[in-house]
Amino acid sequence: MSQTLITAGRILLDTGIAPMRDGAILIGGDSIVAAGPRQDVLALAESDCRTLHFSEDATVLPGLIDCHVHLAFDAGPDPVTTVIESDDTTLLLGMTGRARQLLDAGITTARDLGDRSGLAVRLREAIGAGTVAGPRILAATAPLTARKGHCWFLGGEVEGEAEIREKVRRNAESGADVIKVMATGGGLTPGGPPIHQPQFSPEELAAAVEEAHLLGLRVAAHAHGVQGIAAAITAGVDTIEHCSWMTEDGDCHLRDDLLAEIIARGIAVCPANHPNWRSFADRVGPERAMALFAPMRRMAEQGVHLVAGTDAGVPRAVFDGLVSSLEFFEHLEIPRERIIDMATTKAASALGLDGQTGRLAQGYRADILVVDGDPLASLDALRAVRLVMTAGRPHIPQQTALRAAQRNSAQSSTRTLDD
Repeated sequence: MSQTLITAGRILLDTGIAPMRDGAILIGGDSIVAAGPRQDVLALAESDCRTLHFSEDATVLPGLIDCHVHLAFDAGPDPVTTVIESDDTTLLLGMTGRARQLLDAGITTARDLGDRSGLAVRLREAIGAGTVAGPRILAATAPLTARKGHCWFLGGEVEGEAEIREKVRRNAESGADVIKVMATGGGLTPGGPPIHQPQFSPEELAAAVEEAHLLGLRVAAHAHGVQGIAAAITAGVDTIEHCSWMTEDGDCHLRDDLLAEIIARGIAVCPANHPNWRSFADRVGPERAMALFAPMRRMAEQGVHLVAGTDAGVPRAVFDGLVSSLEFFEHLEIPRERIIDMATTKAASALGLDGQTGRLAQGYRADILVVDGDPLASLDALRAVRLVMTAGRPHIPQQTALRAAQRNSAQSSTRTLDD
């Protein structure tokens, strides 16, 4: 088993501890062999170990996790029409390119919360086999939705408890890693139910959760409206997506009793805030934006298990926008170390991957990100990706490789002139 040693000026093993100076990470195969002080790690390295040394200003940290993406959508102005009019081959080709964009942005795990024909499962297998480059994918396959409900065109329409249970089983048989349920309407589906309106009864949601848990699968509930959020909590879902507390009047009204239940049950919340949230705030005005963002601020203050996600694929939600989404939490005055935690350790826990990824520790999957600068000083450093490693496979983003080639060319030209 060949080994790789990574050293840099700063190693962020875990957001719970200060960055380590003069540290190192030793990788063997797809796992981390050791992580810690450089001399201790070097003592475990084999004689033919490959060394990747980065500058004193570089930071090594766990690979990032995007808990909410839709690889089937292209982030264009009308992704729904594009999906409906594309055959599976065309759609899978586009998904493959978008998976690479995620990896280029430092994302080593992505949870795909709704696609068609099990294409995300096929892509997951291709990535796992090393056929194409991309992050580890957790696939939901077709999300459960009401007749002509939100995202009905992905093939997950169900009605009644019996159909719901059967669809959960079929998704599991097709390779789903997680079950997605559209507890309320959404803004993406033309002619679909209003965003605040429940799509399933509490009993129907409970049936979906029970069946999924019997199969060892977690349940993610898309829930914008207060009633849908309440039903999802009662049903015992594992994560609530969006959780925007919408009411029929179009306002956001957080209910303290439901907030207390979310915390008590340990339900993770993925706001899936759009990377272009600043433009939204500018469009609605500061007063309206403050009102709409207030529930999220309150959830953060009360210690809700928040995790990072982008809803990548919906209009203008680009696949390299995770850092922009993270900056939304900085706007809410959440400390940077907690924000990075939302995209690493906390995200891994919410997805059932704690003990596997999200930290740099012995035995963990070698999901690693190297950036220029210090992300604890500025989240913008997360955009300066030097190297991404997923399950021990190194990947250099195209733009990073291009910049390195340009620097080498410039240095070569200077030497020639000097000669």
